[in-house]
Amino acid sequence: MAAKARKKTIPTTGDSQFKNYTPYLPKKTEAYMSSGQQAHFRGFLLQWRQDLMEEVDRTVHHMRDEAANFPDPADRATQEEEFSIELRTRDRERKLIKKIDQTIERLDQEDYGYCDTCGVEIGLRRLEARPTATQCVDCKSLAEIKEKQLRG
Repeated sequence: MAAKARKKTIPTTGDSQFKNYTPYLPKKTEAYMSSGQQAHFRGFLLQWRQDLMEEVDRTVHHMRDEAANFPDPADRATQEEEFSIELRTRDRERKLIKKIDQTIERLDQEDYGYCDTCGVEIGLRRLEARPTATQCVDCKSLAEIKEKQLRG
């Protein structure tokens, strides 16, 4: 019995905002953070911000439309818990929107893509994985190690 070769696939969720994402393919002679690369990241960040803002609007409408004064305390508690979870998620997204805005500002100042700690290039692949990154992998790893040591 011969084993069939299986094609590797990356599982994606239906709700992922990254389902139509195309990674940037730099040209061999292209300089780091060229205008094309900056435009690529700016477009991605603006779209990501827009998607998060639309999600905030959907939450507001959902909470307004679904809010009901249930006579049963268990039903009320369930609804309150659902709203609480949704609001915590939106609060995290609000903080993310703030980071996205700061990142767009860095793009405007042509300071995007360079490590805040050591000044080296962060790298395109890292920025595509974490577009709001402000540190290179090495500096971020050191910062995480120091944080773990401080916490105990």
